Amino acid sequence: MRYRPLALAAVLVLSLCSGGAVTATAAEPTTDTAAEGNATLVEAYPNPVADGDRGEFVTVRFDYPANTTGWTLGDGTTSVRLPNRTFRGPVVFSSTPRAARNHTETRVVELDSRLRLANGGEQLALRADEATVDTARYRGAPESRIRLFRTGTWRPVGATDIDPISARESEVTAFTLPDSPKQVVETLRGADDRLLLGGYTLTSERVTDVLVDAHERGVTVRVLLDGSPVGGMSERQAEQLTRLSEAGVDVRLLDGPHVRYAHHHPKYAVVDDRALVLTENFKPAGTGGMSSRGWGVVLSDAELAAALADLHAADRTWRAATPWSTYRRGRDFVAADPAVGDFETRHHPKQVTADAATLLVAPDNAASAVKRRIDRAETRLLVQQVEIDSRENRLLRAALRAAERGVRVRIQLSSSWYVKEDNAALVEWLNRRADAEGWDLDARVDDPDGYGKIHTKGVIVDDTAILGSLNWGRTALTENREVAVALEGEGVADYYAGVFDDDWSGSNRRKTPAGLFAVAAVAIAGALLFARRIQFRGRDGVVTDWQW
Repeated sequence: MRYRPLALAAVLVLSLCSGGAVTATAAEPTTDTAAEGNATLVEAYPNPVADGDRGEFVTVRFDYPANTTGWTLGDGTTSVRLPNRTFRGPVVFSSTPRAARNHTETRVVELDSRLRLANGGEQLALRADEATVDTARYRGAPESRIRLFRTGTWRPVGATDIDPISARESEVTAFTLPDSPKQVVETLRGADDRLLLGGYTLTSERVTDVLVDAHERGVTVRVLLDGSPVGGMSERQAEQLTRLSEAGVDVRLLDGPHVRYAHHHPKYAVVDDRALVLTENFKPAGTGGMSSRGWGVVLSDAELAAALADLHAADRTWRAATPWSTYRRGRDFVAADPAVGDFETRHHPKQVTADAATLLVAPDNAASAVKRRIDRAETRLLVQQVEIDSRENRLLRAALRAAERGVRVRIQLSSSWYVKEDNAALVEWLNRRADAEGWDLDARVDDPDGYGKIHTKGVIVDDTAILGSLNWGRTALTENREVAVALEGEGVADYYAGVFDDDWSGSNRRKTPAGLFAVAAVAIAGALLFARRIQFRGRDGVVTDWQW
C-alpha cells in the first residue's frame, strides 16, 4: 500500500522533471526574467488545534529556481517578507516552524515575522516586488484542516492518499447476513499470527470471546474503533472494551481534536493472510445475525490482507488513536436494547474464484472508483443501500446516466423508521423520472422478508460486486474512513445478485398474518415516540447523513 501526501507527490513530480531526461542545454526561467507564473500558492493551514494557532503555514511551489529577495506574502492588509534565498519545488513557510513540521512532510522554512491567517477567511497574495505572482482565497477554516487551493477542498491534517490495491485470481468466500453469522466468528477464530479488527462499533460478546481467546493463545490482537458513534457509546460496548483491555488486548478509539475523519466507519478484519470485509457492524444485529441484511466476504489473498494491515497501522498509530483506558475516564455510556431476531438460512456461503479483487478506501479513492465503474456499466446495476442522501448524490447521478444508456437499474432502500419517509420520497421521484424518460429503472423501499432491515452497502455493476461500509451519502464518500472491496467475476457477482433478487421479490411473496398488524402498530407508535428523543449526531454536534 502506498501513502502519498500531496506535497511529497509534488516533490516527486518536480524531481522527475529535473532528472536525467533534461539535457545540459535546457534553460530554465528565473525570477529575474519571469517571476509571474514561476510560483504557485498550493495550500494553507489557518486553524491548527494548538493555542495561538501555532503551526500555521502556507505552501508555495516554485516551478524553477527563484530568489525570493523582495518577495512578500500578504492578505491585503498586512504582509510578511520571504527569506532572501533561492527556492525550488514545494516549500512551507511558517512563523512557528517547529509546530508546523508536525503537520507536513514538506520542507519548512521560518519566516522572520508573524504570519497571521484568519480562521474566518483570507485573500492571500504572493508578490515579487510590485508584481503579483499568484493569489488564493479561502473562507471559514475548519479546525485541523488544510486548504487545497487547486481543488478548493479542505484536507484533514495527516490524511492518507491511498491508491486502490488489486489482486488477480483471488479465492473468496461470499456470504450474507443474517443467514451466516457463524462465518464471521469462524473466520476470526482461525487466527494464528495476527488479528486486526477495524470497526465502527463492537458490542458482540461472541466476537469479544474470540478476540480474548486469540490473545491468550499468543496471537497479536489489535482493535480500532470510532470514538464518537452516532447516538453515543453504549454500555454494552463499554463492557466489551473493558473486558478486552483488562485481558491485555490493545484497544484504541479515534477521538479528540486531532481526528482526521468525521468517523471511523469501516467493518473489516485482518486474520493472518486473509481479509474479512463486511457491510455490518460487530454487534448482535449485524454480524450476530439477529436483524440486518448485509453482505460479507473473506478474501484468501496475502496482498490484500497486507494492504488492510497497513491501513490499520496507519490509522491506529495516528495521534487521535486513544487507548480505551484513557478514553473511558469520566465518560457516561448510554443504555441500548440488544437485537433478538432469529432468521432462517436462505443463502449459504459460497467459495468462488474472483477474477480480480480491489480494495477501496474512503475518502481516498472509493467514491471515484465506484463512480467510474457505474459510468462503465453496460447491462445491469443493482443497488442496495440504507439510504441515498439526495437527488444530487454523485453516485445516484451516475446511476441515472446508466439508465439513460439503457442499463437495467434496480435501487432498493431500507424501510427502517429513521429513513423510511425520505426513502419513499426519493423512490417516488426516481420511478416518476424513469416513467417519463422510458428507462428500465425501478426503485422501491424494502419490505423485509427473512431479515429485520436492510443495512447493506452493496452494488452490482455488470459482473462486479462492490461491498463494504460505504454508504451513499456525502459524509461517507468524502469525510469518513470507509473500506470496501470490488469483486470481479461472473460467479461472485451472480451470488450477490441472487441475494438481491430474492430480497427484491420478497415483498411480493410475503404474507403478513392479520394478527401481526396490531403488534406492528404498537411497535411503530413506540418507535415514533422514541424518535422524538433521539438525535443522530456525530462529533461536535454535527448531524450526520449516514446510518449505523
